[in-house]
Amino acid sequence: MKYGIAAFPSKKLQDLANSYRKRYDPHYELITPHITLKGPFEADDTEVKAMAEELANIAKRQKPFRIHATRVSTFTPVTNALYFKIEPSKELMDLHEDLHSDFLGGMPDHPFVPHITIAQKLSDSEHADVYGQLKMAGIDHEETIDRIHLLYQLEDGSWTVYDTFRLSGDEA
Repeated sequence: MKYGIAAFPSKKLQDLANSYRKRYDPHYELITPHITLKGPFEADDTEVKAMAEELANIAKRQKPFRIHATRVSTFTPVTNALYFKIEPSKELMDLHEDLHSDFLGGMPDHPFVPHITIAQKLSDSEHADVYGQLKMAGIDHEETIDRIHLLYQLEDGSWTVYDTFRLSGDEA
């Protein structure tokens, strides 16, 4: 089965992201707006139980973290995706590193760019038009995230929560 690890922002930020996603993101109905902390990976029932235990330990080590969405950005020319850029904080980067230990599959193939996707799979002309509009509209939103979620993918392609872990930093 396919799993992933994400952090969900507040309803306020989700509603703002969804105001764009419902028009510009074909994955709108498959997953709530989120920050991907560990991209999709395969695991069986035994492996995921061990990973859940490790995530509980990580949550005890890692503190809640602030996010600051500062602008709309894009991944072009790699892909025509638009996103709210989340400024990397020490706490967020430490959490990301902890979630990519050898036990959890090691470091990802790509550098970590904290973000919340608001549009994807756009044509070149649509991308240029929408990016221009959203860049001018801008964003400046701050909040604290105090939990992370282990998600799994259903047969219809949608994602749902397998388990939730509250970040405490008690055993830092």
